[in-house]
Formats: sequence, C-alpha cells, structure tokens
Amino acid sequence: MPDNANAANKPEKKEKTGFFKRLKSEFKKVQWTDRKTLVKQTIAVIVISIILCIIITLVDSGALKLLELIV
Repeated sequence: MPDNANAANKPEKKEKTGFFKRLKSEFKKVQWTDRKTLVKQTIAVIVISIILCIIITLVDSGALKLLELIV
C-alpha cells in the first residue's frame, strides 16, 4: 500500500515536459511589439505617471494648506 501512495504523490516527468513544450509553442504565437513601439509606450507611461504625481502632490498640498487655515 505505501508504494501506491508514493507513486500517487510523485509528479510524472512526462507531464512536465509536455507542459513546457506547450508553453514554448504558446510563446511562439505571441505577437511581441517592436522596439520602436515599446519605447514610445514606455515613455508615454513615464510622462503620464510624472504628470499624475505632480497633480496629486499639488492637490494634497492644497488640501493640507486649506486644513491648516481651518484648524
């Protein structure tokens, strides 16, 4: 009986290699963006993040000043 229990707990190598083969074939199907598009989108994300950071900082500072005037 212990032999069956150990066999059930051990993963089969056949399943692992099948999984990685399928994973590799799926990665071949992915349409990766070209470098130019990737750089443009990265710059856009960084610029928008900086702009939002500035806006949030200004709103937060304004709210803090307003709170200080009230209290």
